[in-house]
Formats: sequence, C-alpha cells, structure tokens
Amino acid sequence: MSKIKASELNLQDKLVNVGRTAKVVKGGRRFNFSAIVVVGDGNGHVGYGLGKASEVVDAVNKATEAAKRNVYKVTLQNGTLPHDVIGTYGAAKVLFRPATAGTGVIAAGAVRAVLELCGVTDVLTKNLGSSNPHNTVKAAIKGLASLENATVVAKRRGISLEKVIKG
Repeated sequence: MSKIKASELNLQDKLVNVGRTAKVVKGGRRFNFSAIVVVGDGNGHVGYGLGKASEVVDAVNKATEAAKRNVYKVTLQNGTLPHDVIGTYGAAKVLFRPATAGTGVIAAGAVRAVLELCGVTDVLTKNLGSSNPHNTVKAAIKGLASLENATVVAKRRGISLEKVIKG
C-alpha cells in the first residue's frame, strides 16, 4: 500500500457520512460534527479522510484535505477486480468479487462511494460484520489496496504466468 501525491491527480470527492455528538454543559448542549469523505480520480486511485469540527462545513473541509493526503493506488482489470478479496478493519469486513461486464456496482453505502470514485464499474460486494461507516470505508480501501494482478504474483513467486492463472 503506497501513498500517492494527490496534487498530480484530478480528484473528485464524495461525502459518506456526517455524525453529530453532543456535550452537555451548564448552559445547554454543545454540538460537534464528524465527517467522512472519500476522494478518487475514477482511474484506480482512492483515499479517505475524517474531519471533526463544531460546524459541518468545517468538518467536511478537514475530511477532504485529510482524504487528499491519504490516497492509494488500486489494481483494476477491465473495470473490475482481478480476484476475490476480503478487506477487514476492526469488526467490519467487506467481501469483493469480480463481476462480468454489465453487472454494475452491487454495493451499498460507504462501499459504493469508495468503488465509484475508484473507477470500478462491475463488482459484487457483501458487507460482513459491522456496518459502521468509519470502519467499512477503511476495510474497503484496505481490501482494494491489497489487490494484485497475475503478472506481479508470477514475478514475485518466480513462476510462469500460465502456472499462476491455472492455479
């Protein structure tokens, strides 16, 4: 998982979740907000960020800047993934399966945002375990960042490409 410089990419952002917390003080309640933002270029680069502030706009801006500092490269193959993968973070698990062309992005919530901004067009996903958007986004990006194509695996293992593909 290598980080990429966001200044070289044309990144789009998407707000995944805004949470509100309240602190009870003598004069009433004080509210703070946390925001999760996913950024991506639609061409195999994706990142996420968390921002916290007393105003929603400030929290979103902080999260966007954090996401731009936290961008990863994802290996894609013809608009889908090269192989099955499970990403885990905390109690959240996200299962990814490659799909044939025309299937679309079968995902919900935070995982859909990550996949769309990453540039995946055909994939099947299943959220296993926790559906907490914080951990789900982190699990999804961790799983996508761990993808490898067959040529890299063959080179690493020192065997032929045909042997890797046949199993």
